[in-house]
Amino acid sequence: MTNPHPQIHPHAAPARPEGRYEVVVVGGGAAGLAGASTLARARRSVLVIDAGHPRNAPAAGVHTYLAREGTPPADLLAAGRAEVAGYGGGIRPGTVASAERRPEGDFRVTLADGAAVLADRLLVTTGLTDDLPAVPGLADGWGRYVLHCPYCHGWEVRDRAVGILGTGPFAVHQALLWRQWSDRITLFLHTAPEPDAEAYEQLAARGIAVVGGEVARLAADGGRLTGVELAGGRRIPCDAMAVAPRFTANSGVLEGLGLEAEEQEMGGHVMGTRIPADPVGATAVPGVWVAGNVASLAEQVIGAAAAGVRAGAAINADLVAADTRRAVAAARTARAGAGALGGPAAAHSPR
Repeated sequence: MTNPHPQIHPHAAPARPEGRYEVVVVGGGAAGLAGASTLARARRSVLVIDAGHPRNAPAAGVHTYLAREGTPPADLLAAGRAEVAGYGGGIRPGTVASAERRPEGDFRVTLADGAAVLADRLLVTTGLTDDLPAVPGLADGWGRYVLHCPYCHGWEVRDRAVGILGTGPFAVHQALLWRQWSDRITLFLHTAPEPDAEAYEQLAARGIAVVGGEVARLAADGGRLTGVELAGGRRIPCDAMAVAPRFTANSGVLEGLGLEAEEQEMGGHVMGTRIPADPVGATAVPGVWVAGNVASLAEQVIGAAAAGVRAGAAINADLVAADTRRAVAAARTARAGAGALGGPAAAHSPR
C-alpha cells in the first residue's frame, strides 16, 4: 500500500553542494511538478523554480483530470508541491531570467533577483500565453465565461447559450464541435472568413445560428456574461463565449541556449508557437528537456502532467548513463594506477 502524501522521505536525494542540483525545473505547473516528483522519487537532487503565474489560475476547477475532477487549480498545485517536497525536492519562488551552458558542460540558471543555481540537466515547463482577440470584455471573462476548450469547460455550460467568436478558418469547426454540448450555439463571424455553401449547410443542419458583422464588446454584469454587442449596436443574449486564442510559447528562458520557438500549423492556419522536442521532451540542445504547453499547444492539465513524468524519466535515464560512464572511467583509472604500481588490483581485470 502506498502513501500518496509522504510525510517523511527516508529515500531523499543525496546531499549536494548548496546551489547545485542534478536537475533544475523551470516552471511549477502540472508538467514541472510531475517531472520534479518523478526525479525526486528517483533520488535525484531537483529544484523547481516557479514564478507563480499558472495559465489556468482564473478557472474555478480542473477538468478531465482523472480522480481530480473540479479541483481548484491552486489546490492541485499545492498538493503537487507538497509531494515534491515530501520526496526531498526543492521548491523556490522566483522568475528565471536566463539559462546558459557553462564551459564545464553544466548550466547556470539566473533568477530575476540576480541569484543563480547550477544544474546538470534542465527541464523547462514554462507553458504558454493565450493571446486573446482584441475585443473589449474578453480578457475580463477569461477562464470563467470566456472559454476555449470544450473538453475543459463544455460540461459546465451544457445547454446554455454559447457564442463562438470567429477569428479564423476554424470558426465553423469550433461551432460544430461545441454543438455537442449545447443546441443553443451562435457563430459570430466577426473577422473569420465567410463560410462556403457546404459549411452553411452543415451549420443549418445542426441548428447553429450565424451572425455577420464584427463583435464590438462583451457585456457582463456581476461576473456573468449577459450578451454580445455587435458593431452596429445590436445585442444578442449569451451565457458563454468560446474563442480561439493564439498560443505563444513562453520560451524566453531557452533563447540563451539557442532554442527558438517554431510556428505550429493546423490545416494551414498558424495556431501558435512551440518548442520542438521528441516524444519524451528532449530538445535539440543536449541536456535540455521541455514538457507541457511550451512544447504541445493542445495539452490539457492531465496531459501536461503525463509529459512531465515522461521527461523526468528520460532525464533520469540520461543521468544514469552519465553516472555509469564516470564510474567506468574511474574504475579504469584505478586499475591503471594499481597496475603501474604493481598492485593486486590489476589481477582483477575482467577477462
